[in-house]
Amino acid sequence: MSRPVPGSSPAPEYVPESVPSTAPARRGLLRGSLAASAALALGGAGLAAPAFALSGRPRAAWGVQTGDVTASSGLVWVRSDRPARMIVETSATESFRRARRHRGPLLGAGTDFTGTTALRGLPAGEQIHYRVTLADPDDPRRTGEPVTGTFRTAPDRRRDGVRFLWSGDVAGQGWGINPDVGGFRAYDEMRRLDPDFFLCSGDAIYADGVIEPSVTLPDGRIWRNVTTPEKSKVAETLDEYRGNFRYNLLDHNVRAFNARVPSIVQWDDHEVRNNWYPGQILDDPRYAEKDVDVLAARAARAFGEYTPVSTLHVPGGHGGYGGRGRRVHRVVRYGPLLDVFVLDMRSYRNPNSPNRQADDTTGILGAEQLAWLKRELAASTAVWKVLAADMPIGLVVPDGAADFEAIAQGDPGAPLGRELQIAELLRFVKHRRITGTLWLTADVHHTSAQHYAPERAAFQDFAPFWEFVTGPLAAGAFPASALDGTFGPERVFVRAPERGNLSPMESPSYFGEVDIDGHSGELTVRLRAEGGKVLFGKVLRPGRVGQ
Repeated sequence: MSRPVPGSSPAPEYVPESVPSTAPARRGLLRGSLAASAALALGGAGLAAPAFALSGRPRAAWGVQTGDVTASSGLVWVRSDRPARMIVETSATESFRRARRHRGPLLGAGTDFTGTTALRGLPAGEQIHYRVTLADPDDPRRTGEPVTGTFRTAPDRRRDGVRFLWSGDVAGQGWGINPDVGGFRAYDEMRRLDPDFFLCSGDAIYADGVIEPSVTLPDGRIWRNVTTPEKSKVAETLDEYRGNFRYNLLDHNVRAFNARVPSIVQWDDHEVRNNWYPGQILDDPRYAEKDVDVLAARAARAFGEYTPVSTLHVPGGHGGYGGRGRRVHRVVRYGPLLDVFVLDMRSYRNPNSPNRQADDTTGILGAEQLAWLKRELAASTAVWKVLAADMPIGLVVPDGAADFEAIAQGDPGAPLGRELQIAELLRFVKHRRITGTLWLTADVHHTSAQHYAPERAAFQDFAPFWEFVTGPLAAGAFPASALDGTFGPERVFVRAPERGNLSPMESPSYFGEVDIDGHSGELTVRLRAEGGKVLFGKVLRPGRVGQ
């Protein structure tokens, strides 16, 4: 049952109760009744009354998260219900003997009461237990109940191996948190697999996706959603973007997952608006604000406030995007076996178009990010170099009748448009003899495996490589995308529905697993469906250029 939180708020919001984050057992199924105002009670992880009280102690009802964990560092995130000082303690044991104290920031209205604390000097390859305490800034003795979590740091020895999961696309196409099916159940399944980390490949929210109280399926069944005021319209204001991130945290599966599995998060389009690009002016009656650059700035600030991303949390100022070196693209070094190159295919791209220009230096990455990626790939000593892309390479993703959203445009001939930049990158990997590259993405709402080879391609100056696609994690499923032959893709496996926007009642969630053996260095990719089924597996051997 829901418990009311003491206090009141002039702007009602529905705040989940804290979930003991280290409890291994699954929480009970969501239950309750839906009201038009979204006051839906979730059993064991309820929505409660407003928590911004002037009295009492600070609460961390939205749980904790960790992100961008390396062998010696990581970020811890929390949200308070009022102004508070964030304090993090870390220990090698759950008893917190010999705990180390990390003084965090003051949490206030400027960051929507969120905060991130950097942990440094951690031991490599160890299980770290942490607890976050929120203290009254005027009286440090007044503290809230600690919220706990745990994560593993990256190994500093190759033989320890690495295993992680990836997916994307959460709460899209109107399919939100459904209490009848237990909420976002895939998060519970992923947590039970106990990965070292989770790579979120973008579309972590759908800021342009309205969540209605109910949706009637083609077979007559009713899909019921938890709803909130911020999800009742497309996001335009900073507070509406913030509310979209809070929406996902209403789900107890998500909070329990966040407390046990660190994440590496990138963004794509739906964190702002479908198919957006810099400089775009909207012709969409749902939006009063037509300038996408204004929307993107607000969305990026909310993204930085609610996501523990190392390059967004630099000294001085709130977590946000742009200015003082803040950016989404980065390398997360996860020991001698793995470097994760997190790409940003959204912020620097040129406008969506027919994508057939013969000269294109901006492309989908921008010239500066491409130069950065080349430098980092050439400098990497990791056995495997995962290119975490928020969009696929050879899958055609249209934007309307004539324009294209991703890299490919359906012309199987020589590279044109954004393909020119990818051709340059692939040529660089081949000629610099960079081994162990692997492309992982989501975005297209089905799961597949593509092998790219020059003997099948119009452009042939590259080494063969693999691209694996997965998702959605909690959104509508769609038919398989068409392939573009420029880089010679062969679809080795695909699982996709025949019609578009199947609900999670009709199509399972998809996520992928990557397992790197510490002894042989072999990398195994498994494409998984919710319910424990492995749909496809591929073992890749280390030391090969491209792959």
